[in-house]
Amino acid sequence: MSDPTARRLLWYLFAGSKGGENRVKIINLLQDTPLNINRMAETLNLDYKAVQHHVNVLEKNNLISHIGEKYGIMYFVSNYLESNMDTFREILTKINKSKTN
Repeated sequence: MSDPTARRLLWYLFAGSKGGENRVKIINLLQDTPLNINRMAETLNLDYKAVQHHVNVLEKNNLISHIGEKYGIMYFVSNYLESNMDTFREILTKINKSKTN
C-alpha cells in the first residue's frame, strides 16, 4: 500500500506544477549516481540556476538529500523517495501515457 501523502506530493511536484519534467530528469539522473549541481546541469544540458532551483524544491520536499559543503555538495535520492519509488514510477507511467493520448 502506498503512502497517500507521498502520492499527492509526487503528483504535485512531477505532474501538477511547472518544471515537473526537469525534476523527473534530475531524479532519474540521481538514481544512477550522486552528482553536484554543476554536473547535473552539464549532463541534462540545463541552466545551472534552473537545476539549482529544482534541486532546492526536491530537497525541501525530502525527495533528495545531500552530503558535503559548498562546491563539494553531492546530491542523491533520499530514503523517503526510495521507499516510495513504486509510486514515483507509477506516476511517471501515467504522465507518459497522457502525453501520447
